Amino acid sequence: MDIFSGQHIILILLIVLLMFGGKKIPELMRGLGKGIREFKDAKDNVKREIDGHINDEPGSNSNKTNSTNP
Repeated sequence: MDIFSGQHIILILLIVLLMFGGKKIPELMRGLGKGIREFKDAKDNVKREIDGHINDEPGSNSNKTNSTNP
């Protein structure tokens, strides 16, 4: 089941255009893009931190031994 058909999307875009005007829409889209980019960066940082903590668990030998050193 498709929640939004083509007609619904066009109607929503027309309402947004009427509410904010043509000059404000690019500014809104830039803000939305910046917010999405910041969210992705934060998500990646959390994932890296979690992966780092998983690898540094007590009892794991992944960081304690180095096979390249004799």
